Amino acid sequence: WDFLVLFFCLPVVIFNEITKKRLLGDVSCRIVPFMEVSSLGVTTFSLCALGIDRFHAATSPQASARPIEQCQSIIAKLAVIWVGSMTLSVPEILLWQLVQDTSSVSSMVAEYCTMKPSSNLPESVYSLVLTYQNARMWWYFGCYFCLPILFTVSCQLVTRRISSTEKKTECRGNKHSQCESHLNCTIIGLTIIYGLCTTPENVCNIVVAYMSPDMSKQTLDLLNLINQFFLFFKCSVTPVLLLCLCRPLGQAFMDCCCCCCEGCGPDTTSSEGSADSKLKTEMSSSIFFDKPRESPPPLLALGTPC
Repeated sequence: WDFLVLFFCLPVVIFNEITKKRLLGDVSCRIVPFMEVSSLGVTTFSLCALGIDRFHAATSPQASARPIEQCQSIIAKLAVIWVGSMTLSVPEILLWQLVQDTSSVSSMVAEYCTMKPSSNLPESVYSLVLTYQNARMWWYFGCYFCLPILFTVSCQLVTRRISSTEKKTECRGNKHSQCESHLNCTIIGLTIIYGLCTTPENVCNIVVAYMSPDMSKQTLDLLNLINQFFLFFKCSVTPVLLLCLCRPLGQAFMDCCCCCCEGCGPDTTSSEGSADSKLKTEMSSSIFFDKPRESPPPLLALGTPC
C-alpha cells in the first residue's frame, strides 16, 4: 500500500504544486485522500495485529515450538486489514471535490481540492458525510494515532514483563529469546516512525479546526503540503526500515532481486552443492549437540589399591 501511495498520490501532488492544475481532475481529488487515509488504516491495524502476535508469542507456554502460521490464515488477516481500512476510508470519496479559483496575483485559474460534500448526494448520505466531517479530526487522532501507539506500548509492556519473569526461571533458550527481542524491536521501530510522521498532521488538524477563520488560504495549503510530505516520507521509510530490521524478510527480498537479475543468477550446481553441505553441517551439528552422549568409559585405576 505504501508503494501504491508513492506511485499514484505523489505524482498528483507534485503536478498540482507545479502547474496549479489537478491531474485527473475531480477523480484525483477523491482518490488521493481515500488512498492516504487507507494507508493510515493499513498501518494502524497492521501494528495492532503485530502487537497481538507478539503478545501470543510471549504468553504461549511453548512459544519456541509454535507451528508456522498457514498462508491462508495470513492472507485472511491481510484481507481483513485492507478491506477494513478501505471501508473506513469511503467517506473521503464523498467528502472532497474539485474547486476552481482565480488567483489575484497572476490572474490564472488554479484548481484545488476542498472538503465540501456535494449537494447532489441523498439526504441520508449527505448527513452522514457532514457528521464524518465534523468528527474527522478526533477520528484521526483517536483511531489513526492513539490506537496503534497505545496498543503497541501496552503489548510491549506485557511482553517485557512476561519475558523478564521467564528469564529468571530460564524457561527459554538464548537463541529464541534473541529472536523474540529482535522482532519486538522491529515493531517498536515501525511504531516510532509512524508516530513521528503522523504527529504533525494531527497537530495541524487541531490547529486548523480551532483557528481556521484566522488563517489565510496560503497557510492552510502549506500545512496540508507538510502533512502530505510526512505521509510520503513514512511510506518511503517504512519498507526500508522493515527490510533492514527484519533480517529474514530482507534476505528473502534480496534473494528475489537476485533471482530477477540475469547477472546475479549463479549456476545451480554450486548452489545445490552449498545447500547440501550446509544441510549436512546443520545435521551433524544438531546430532552432536542434541544427541545425549553415551556413558563415558570407566576411568583407569591409578595409584595404590587403597
